Parts: sequence; structure tokens; C-alpha cells
Amino acid sequence: MRIRTKGNFMDTPICDFVRGYAQSGVSRLHMPGHKGQPILGCESLDITEVAGADELYAPTGIIAQSEANAAGLFGAVGTFYSTEGSSQCIRAMLALAVQGVERPLILAARNVHKAFLSAAALLDFDLEWLWPEERNTLCACPVSPALLKKALGSMQRRPCGVYVTSPDYLGNTLDLAGLAAVCSSYGVPLLVDNAHGAYLHFLPSPAHPLDLGAAACCDSAHKTLPVLTGGAYLHIGKDAPAHFAREARRAMELFGSTSPSYLTLQSLDRANAYLADGYQEKLTRCAERVDALRGALRRAGWTVRETETLKLTLDAAASGYTGQAVAELLRRGGVECEYADPDFTVLMFTPENDEADFTRVAEALRYNEAPVGATPCGEPFVKPKRAMSVRQAVFAPHELVPVEQAAGRICGAPVVSCPPAVPVICSGEVFDETAVRLCRRYGFETAEVVCEL
Repeated sequence: MRIRTKGNFMDTPICDFVRGYAQSGVSRLHMPGHKGQPILGCESLDITEVAGADELYAPTGIIAQSEANAAGLFGAVGTFYSTEGSSQCIRAMLALAVQGVERPLILAARNVHKAFLSAAALLDFDLEWLWPEERNTLCACPVSPALLKKALGSMQRRPCGVYVTSPDYLGNTLDLAGLAAVCSSYGVPLLVDNAHGAYLHFLPSPAHPLDLGAAACCDSAHKTLPVLTGGAYLHIGKDAPAHFAREARRAMELFGSTSPSYLTLQSLDRANAYLADGYQEKLTRCAERVDALRGALRRAGWTVRETETLKLTLDAAASGYTGQAVAELLRRGGVECEYADPDFTVLMFTPENDEADFTRVAEALRYNEAPVGATPCGEPFVKPKRAMSVRQAVFAPHELVPVEQAAGRICGAPVVSCPPAVPVICSGEVFDETAVRLCRRYGFETAEVVCEL
């Protein structure tokens, strides 16, 4: 398949090969065990590394060509496919940052995904948290360039990477250009968890981390683009350390399965043609429609936060509800939201949503009938004490205790649910009364703590 775009053609080499193989009638005396028979219906296109299908971690053919197409679309020095989501890309990105450093240190904004903590355990790097002056929601961590400059200027050891999440789960974005400038002045690469922002490069004013100076970032293509679940990219930017692009494939292989999904690879491949063929116009129309819905909900009495383009985040607490109660109102109207917690309800739109989806949201929330009086989270996210490294805590023996009994104990497994996969308290930190109250607020009844000797 070849899609014309501005006088050129965007190839889909993986899709073309797999479709040809499916139609060839060859006897499949190889994995997978379904042998192409239609049990779910997609099996004929689900293959393994047969002759001509290339290898994800040593590509010289169709996968290499497809990844080069993606790199060209995003303006990356190198783009590397994942069929295991951004979790694989996060671990690989951090492996690149710590490579060759005797005792590596990462400076990270606190609202990390749990994949960051698993990387800290596996790679055994030290970490310091970037804490803003105020943080009163689980998902947000508003780090400014000034805060980053102050933190870097006061550190006795230079970190081998600064790691931030933007956009976060609530749709907040950071000043990545400003953060990148600070990182550049200190000779430290900026690493961005851009899982929720793969589409940002295609806005009329591109706002992707690569456009704003990041050394590397992950994109969960499946979150905002028409890609099957698990499809993601690791992008290497033009200002990254030289070894990033050279070693990225090996870093991805460290954390990836030797049996990547060819269904997901085809989906990533086909997305290249989709993005090259009028996607910006579709995205612009969708953004206008989301913005109009924001306005309608505000007129109906709801508090709607300013967020990145494709998210609609209701401040449920400020509207007199819990986020879960708003989610239930939406569910009664035939709408399933992305995320709800005691304070917020998050809806995610893409150009694949039709007008009926927007209408259902407007109808389900046509009038805010809650009494005046909000109950936002008043619990501060205080900085907990660290008793051991993430690696030590993760690999120590654990026991499960009621969260009320966790005070004074060391966190073993991070207290996290997915979504949003942002820890309330992290491995190696000591539970205090605030952490216990926060765990209760977010619905956790038990916690894994390090066994006492």
C-alpha cells in the first residue's frame, strides 16, 4: 500500500508483506499455534519472523524501512518500534541515559509512571525527585525551568538525565522548551514520558518533545493515534548524546520480548500512511470540536480545566462531585471515560471519535445539579523519607498489610493502580501518616511493605 502525500508516497512495507504472506496459501509449519485459522478473525495476519518478515531488534528490511518512515514523520534522528507499550521505551530510554556511568543518578519529576520505578530497580540507578512548591494531585507535578535550574545548580553530583512526564494523565503540559534549555546549559539530556502526546507533532504549531528540544522521548502511539494497544515509539532527538541512537536498539532488546506482535507492528506501519495523508486537518477539526464541548460544559456549570488539545478534564471536586460520580453519570449516558479519581474525570478524544460521542457527553452532563461546595483534595503530597534504594526495596522480601498498619514501614512494591500508574508512595520510602491518608483517599486498602528482620 502506498499513500500519496504532498507529491510523495508513504510506503507501508510491513502491512504489504504480511498481507501477501496471508494470501500466499503457504503451509504454516511455524509459530503461532493458530496457523492462521480465523478463531478471532485476525489470525491470518498474525505471523512470526518468517523469511522476509525482518526482525524487530535486528532489522534490515521491512521493519527498518517502516521505522525510517516514522522517524521522518516525527523529525527524529531515530525511531524504534515497541509492541509492548511505552513501558519498554521508558526502560530503554533510561538504560541509554545511565550507560557507562559508574554510579548513575536520575533527576525526575515525581509523577512518574510505575515503569520508571521498575527501570530504577532493574538498572539500579540513584534518583532524586523534583518536587514543585505545591503538589496536591496524584497525576500532576508542575516543574518549571526555574525550579529545574535551582535543583541542578544545588546538586553535588551531576545527573545523567532529567526525566519528566508531559502531558500528564490530567492533560497538563510542561514548558519543555524551557526545561530543555536548562538541561542544555548543564549538559544533561532531557528525557520525556510523552505517552499521552504522540499526536502533538501534527498540530498547526508542533508541540512534540522532539520539536521542543528533548533528547529522547517515548510515545504511546496506541493512546492517541489509530494504533493497536501496545504500539509505541522510542524517539531519539537531534541533540541527544551520540550513543543514544547507536545503542537504542540494544536497549530496547534488553526489555522486549523475542516474540513481538506483528499485528501491532502492522498497526504502527499503517499509522505512518495515516499520519501522512491529511491527519493534520482531521486533528484540527477534532481539536475545534473538543474545545467547543469544553465551552458547552462550562456554560452548563461544570469546571473544566485547561489541558492539552485532546483531553477534556473535569474538575469534579470543584463542580461538587467526585470524579467517580461524574464517571457514573457519563456511563448512564453511554460514555466510558478514561480515568476517574476523587477529584477528576478525564475524557480522551481523537479524530476517530464521531459526532455522536460528543453529543452523548453533552447530554449526559447537560446541567450540573450539584449543590455549591467543592471538596477538592486538601492533602499535601509531602516529601517522604527514603530508607533504601528502589532496587533494594523491590527485591527485598515483602509482606502485605492493611494500609492503616503501614505507617513507619518501608514501601516494598509501589502503591499504584493503572490508570494512572502514578505511585502514591514509591519503593524504599517510609510510610508516614500523610501517605497512609493518601492511600485511603485513592482507594487502597493494603500495601506491600518490606519485611522486618
